[in-house]
Amino acid sequence: MNITADPSAHRRHDIDALRALAFLFVVLYHVGMYYVADWPWHLKSPHAAEWLQWPMRVLNLWRMDLVFLVSGVSLGFLSRGQGTWGLLRSRGLRLMLPLAFGMAVIVPYQAYAQGVANGLVAPGFGAFVLRYLSMAEPWPKRAFDGAEFGITWNHLWYLPYLFTYTALVALTLPLWNSAAGQWLRRGFNGLRGWKLLLLPAVPLLVFTTLLASRFPPTHNLVRDFHLHSLYFTMFLYGYWMGVDTGVWRELERLRRVSLTLAVAVIAAFIALRAGAKGPASGLPMDTLRMLYLWLAVAAILGHAHRHLNRPWPWLRWANESVYPWYVLHQTLIIAAASALAPLALGPVLEPALLVALTVLGSWALTDGLIRRVNWLRPLFGLKLRQPASPQPLPPEPGWRSPSPRA
Repeated sequence: MNITADPSAHRRHDIDALRALAFLFVVLYHVGMYYVADWPWHLKSPHAAEWLQWPMRVLNLWRMDLVFLVSGVSLGFLSRGQGTWGLLRSRGLRLMLPLAFGMAVIVPYQAYAQGVANGLVAPGFGAFVLRYLSMAEPWPKRAFDGAEFGITWNHLWYLPYLFTYTALVALTLPLWNSAAGQWLRRGFNGLRGWKLLLLPAVPLLVFTTLLASRFPPTHNLVRDFHLHSLYFTMFLYGYWMGVDTGVWRELERLRRVSLTLAVAVIAAFIALRAGAKGPASGLPMDTLRMLYLWLAVAAILGHAHRHLNRPWPWLRWANESVYPWYVLHQTLIIAAASALAPLALGPVLEPALLVALTVLGSWALTDGLIRRVNWLRPLFGLKLRQPASPQPLPPEPGWRSPSPRA
């Protein structure tokens, strides 16, 4: 594994940029969920459109897989200087504290708005929150997503999933650092040419063939075995790639080939799906889906390494904004959608305003409040701001430092 003589091994600006851009896609995707027809979500717009299904599906086939791979890359860098318990402690605080706070403070409005829209929750947010937090009474069935548990994490499911994968790697660090673990890492990072573009999709296809029909997505952590198999595999790929330089150079070299192949594969998938009389499924469709997933991610990684691996002026701000924006955005989408719906602004102006209000609200709360108030920072996944070290006083007039010989 080549980890020397490359300044990018110290700071990977392309990974920082990809993390920010990937979460921006999450924001836009959740706005799209309000408008895409026939896909269940917390609220649905009267302007829902069927044509959105294909753009959303093309994005959905790789968006969270990319997020988990980037998270694995970050762990690869972090694990160089920390042991098992250091990783568990640092990642636990950064992931699970925002999860607990988000479930108690940020997410309840989403459940309330959905319950009211479904006619199964009485209007009155204050009374809803008291009942929601006490978990004393069961909610009506299907009042809101997660009602059967009494409390829900909704879009924050990524945080417990990421912590679980991080804990699995941290607790098995001796395995990954063993000769067998290093052999496996070197084997993956040593893939070149067509092997790098095809072979990583094989485990994804095997897991999909075995698990997809038996374990549909749930986001409840316990029985989400198919999604776990995909997300954890991509997380491991990122962890293995981490500080290696050869595999990143190869992804950069192959970036145009992987992009061309990804477009060709998704075009074939769409053609077969559109031409099928019934639900298109089976090994050929699964093969195209998993191959497209990996080729799309490989193309994004290669182009990002080529064009984004530089210290962009906005990167520091973006890195501190990612977690707060992620925690806030879906509640802001639902609050803005609830406020805009009675105005009947139409299918063009309303979604434009919804995106603008979500972005503006995320920015205002993050930059105007969360980043400035120190005790709020850990609740949104940020480190505490350390007080500036005092500057030494200037010497008094006439004072001279003692001679070195004194």
